[in-house]
Formats: sequence, structure tokens, C-alpha cells
Amino acid sequence: MEKVILDVKELTTKYITRFREDVYAVDHVSLQVAEGKSLGIAGESGCGKSTLALSLMGYYFPPLHYTSGEITIDGRNISGMKPDDVRKAILGKEIAYIPQAAMNALNPTQKIIHFIEDVIEAHKPYISKAEIHQMAKDLFERLGLPAEVLQKYPVELSGGMKQRTVIAISVILSPQVLIADEPSSALDVTSQKMVIKMLRDLMDNGYIKSMIFITHELPLLYNVTDDIMVMYAGQIVEKASSKEAVFDPLHPYSKGLMGSIIVPEEGLRDVKLAAIPGVPPNLKNPPAGCRFAARCKYARAECTAASVPLRELDNGRSYRCILSEDELREAYAREDRKHGR
Repeated sequence: MEKVILDVKELTTKYITRFREDVYAVDHVSLQVAEGKSLGIAGESGCGKSTLALSLMGYYFPPLHYTSGEITIDGRNISGMKPDDVRKAILGKEIAYIPQAAMNALNPTQKIIHFIEDVIEAHKPYISKAEIHQMAKDLFERLGLPAEVLQKYPVELSGGMKQRTVIAISVILSPQVLIADEPSSALDVTSQKMVIKMLRDLMDNGYIKSMIFITHELPLLYNVTDDIMVMYAGQIVEKASSKEAVFDPLHPYSKGLMGSIIVPEEGLRDVKLAAIPGVPPNLKNPPAGCRFAARCKYARAECTAASVPLRELDNGRSYRCILSEDELREAYAREDRKHGR
């Protein structure tokens, strides 16, 4: 049986606006990531992906607030821990985070080795500078980064090199979980491939035990992760293996995401693009029923009547819709026949 590294149960977090309004950006989210596995989280901008990433670390800064649920990392429940305790005992050691626009996270006036010294000394003050330098050199070389980078300033590095350097700094303490929030979105194709290869090498070499990869490009996750979780308006709408989510999406929103992206993979490259109509709901006052109903071409009157729970299938995948699997597949088949696909 696989060992679960990250176990999240019914996590709910919210933003409190300056007008004291509650915005539930993460609404009763549950997920698991096992040792040696990677989970992809996909969805359009504003769906709650990055807020979920911040929430998983248990380190909350206003206007983001913890509401309810449990976050367990390697058997340790971090829900409700004091911020200082989380910073000292959890961040960097148990869970590490690569933020969006990570290339801009480096102080241009500091050499790379000084960032690494700060990280290690904050958690392991008993380690000497000589040991830190050797640790950094070994890690960079194993990950295909020249050791000379350690003595350079960020402004001396290319965008792709800065991104890979930030990743290396993030895993210097070998965290249990690495959360990568759109780590390749601002890079060219060649640099993207290098970053993805680096993340795979981190898993293969044991620098991290599990990974969460966040992106709005659902097809990218097929080449990076084992499973995919699709978010919409703060909720999970589908969980499936990467192959199922990309080549056989079940929820209408997942289907719409795949239909709105150019995909080079065999069997999908000739599919005509089709945008998802409408806009996501305002999470200050979300609809009572299915949050995707207003944009869904298959919606029925009962879709807006009450909240829709996740429907669990026998093969382990799940989706949030009142329509059965057979009803959805028949609806998709009719759509394909209508458009001659």
C-alpha cells in the first residue's frame, strides 16, 4: 500500500475583503498525494489554484484566512498551527513552494549562494558555511546546474536558469512535498522542457517525495503528473488519472478546458477549438447549485436547485455533476455527431 505524504480533508479557506465580505476561494477541498507520486491541479485563472497552494502550507497572511478542514503532512497535522511554528518546522523542511513569477523572487543584489545560506541557517544553524557550500554544489551539479551559478547574481542568469535556480533553492532541505505553481508559464519551450526534466529528476533522485504541479494548461500535466485534479470556482469538479483527464475528460468543464486548448498529442491535435462561454461566478455570492451551470450547455433546471456533491466512480475517479457517466458520454457523443467529429 502506498504511503500517503499529504492528506487534505475538507479544507476551506477564505479571503476577507476590506468591506468584511467573505470570499471562499477554497471550498471543502480534499486530496491525497502518495510517496513518489505527483498531482496536477488545473483550471482557468481565478479558480482557486494558487490560493489552494498557499493554504496547503498552513501559513496564512491576511486577507487569506483558514476556516476549517485538516492538512496532514507525513502523519503530522499542521491545521491551526501558529504561523511561527509553521515557518520554523514546516516550510522548506516538510513542504516547499515555488511561487508564480519565481524568477522575480531573487534579490538582484545577492549572490545565489547567499540565498542558500539564509535558507539552511534558518532551519539548521549548526551547519557550517563550508558544509552549506558543499551541499549546494552537490545539489546544483546533480540537477545539471553549473556550480559557478552559486557565485553569480540573479541578473547574470537567463530566465530559464533563474527558474531552475529557484527550484534548486526550494528543495535544498529535501521537503516531503514540493508545490510548483505554474513554474514554466513564463518560459520558452526549450526552458520549459528543462524545468520539467529538473522536476522529474528531483523525484527520481529523492530530493522530494511528492509533488503538486499547478497550471492552467491541462495537457501539460499529462507529461508531468500521475493524476489531475480540475478546479472551478473554488471547488474540485473532477479527479482522474492524467491520461483520463486529458484524453477522456468527464466533467463538462474539464471537457471545455480540453476543447479550448491546442494540443499536440496524437488523437487531439485535429480537434477544433471551442471557447467556454460566459465567466466564472462571483465567489462573494456563489450560486446555490452547480457553480458551472450558467456556462454549461448540458445544464438542467435541477442543476441550480442545490449543491452538487462529488460523484465517486468504481475506478477511483470522481466528478461533480448531477448527470451520470452514461448520460454525459451520450451527450458528448451527440455533440460529436452534430459537428461531424
